Amino acid sequence: MKTIETDVVILGAGTAGLNARRAVVAADKRWVLVEGAVYGTMCARVGCMPSKLLIAAGERAHDIAHAEVFGLRLPTDALRVDGPAVLARVRRERDRFVSFVLEANERLPKDQNLFGVARFVSPTSVIVSDSGSDDVRVDARAVVIATGTLPIVPALYAGLGDALDTNDSIFERHDLPKSLAVIGTGVIGLELGQAMHRLGVKTTFLSRHGRFAGLSDPTVAASARAVLTRELSVCEGEVTAAVRTSDGVRLTWTEGVRELSQTFERVLVATGRHANVAGLDLHEAGIGLDAQGVPSFDRATLQCGSAAVFVAGDLTGAHPVLHEAIDDGRIAGTNAARFPDIEPGVRRVPLAVTFCDPNIAVVGERWSPDHVVGEVDYARQGRARIMAKNAGVVHVYGRPEDRRVIGAEMCGPRVEHLAHLVAWAIQSKLTVDQMLAMPFYHPVIEEGLRTALQDLQRALNSGA
Repeated sequence: MKTIETDVVILGAGTAGLNARRAVVAADKRWVLVEGAVYGTMCARVGCMPSKLLIAAGERAHDIAHAEVFGLRLPTDALRVDGPAVLARVRRERDRFVSFVLEANERLPKDQNLFGVARFVSPTSVIVSDSGSDDVRVDARAVVIATGTLPIVPALYAGLGDALDTNDSIFERHDLPKSLAVIGTGVIGLELGQAMHRLGVKTTFLSRHGRFAGLSDPTVAASARAVLTRELSVCEGEVTAAVRTSDGVRLTWTEGVRELSQTFERVLVATGRHANVAGLDLHEAGIGLDAQGVPSFDRATLQCGSAAVFVAGDLTGAHPVLHEAIDDGRIAGTNAARFPDIEPGVRRVPLAVTFCDPNIAVVGERWSPDHVVGEVDYARQGRARIMAKNAGVVHVYGRPEDRRVIGAEMCGPRVEHLAHLVAWAIQSKLTVDQMLAMPFYHPVIEEGLRTALQDLQRALNSGA
């Protein structure tokens, strides 16, 4: 068996792993990168990019179908959705994004870029097994685990065969289904399910708890639910049976005291993702798992206990978004390279966006009944009415002692942009007064943010 000695071995060549490698290189340390599945990052292959391509197609179809609100009369048969063409473009553009990552990966030294399944054999040693070659042992001073996540598929749906989709498989389909059940109203379920609905797929959402995209602010959550259920069919209840039939899948669920049943051509399970650590033999590294199956680690340093092992990226379960994976990789890679002289990492303000329509966004601190709140209702906002997108509520949170803006939860038109403005303001430690001193053009969606800030300013002035 061949043995490689190095300073840091990085398990996983996704966004977090690649950025951990960059941090190790910046520290002038030796590295080995191991990938056991596919190259190209989750974001490019099955996450951010293909989902936005599908959403873009759905948005165009929706705009055409609702052009009459602007006095634009179209024949009833003016729109025909070509499912194979829609999905072909998704894959074509997706593959283009993936190719950029693959090209960068190909430039890495072959003897430091290993393909194979890794397992621990000691606290800082792994064996990499590839069916096409001999095993390789890598002995390192420190390890970064960045193996990502896999879709959670509850046992209830495990026997559905080719009628089952997750976000890992849905983009490989070559045509749209006639009907689709979406299990879950989190980020993945809302984004993909609404896009499918707008492309003419008869779509039903089944949500056990009725929560939308992780919103915690009760007012914003109620607004999101009210707006989205005007367009989407959402059933709140517990799925009790999922049976494969010749026509697709027969689902049975409870809704209050009623039991309902319906057949769908396909089922999209969007109930979350779990850490991809099975087979790593973490016990050989002295690493335990928490109740969610995630290696126990310190959030500030990403170190697992006192071991020379660090975690990074989506598998941590903290903030499964690309910019957080970049930060994780930098922090974990830097600390692995300088082990045992480690230090807490510097993070950016939390920022998460769900690209449904209207957008949902969460920035900074989450809702608390103790926060001072400023509100804007987009039903009455000028630019939103011009675009016929006037729906949703935005809450901005402030701190009385220093008047700083500390967070926001949003549901509204194009709030992906407002969320960035608020995140930048929080990270710059701006007060509500300083934000209101900034220019606001007219008429723009951002004027709604000004209205919310003015409301927050009044609340702070009154001692609310």
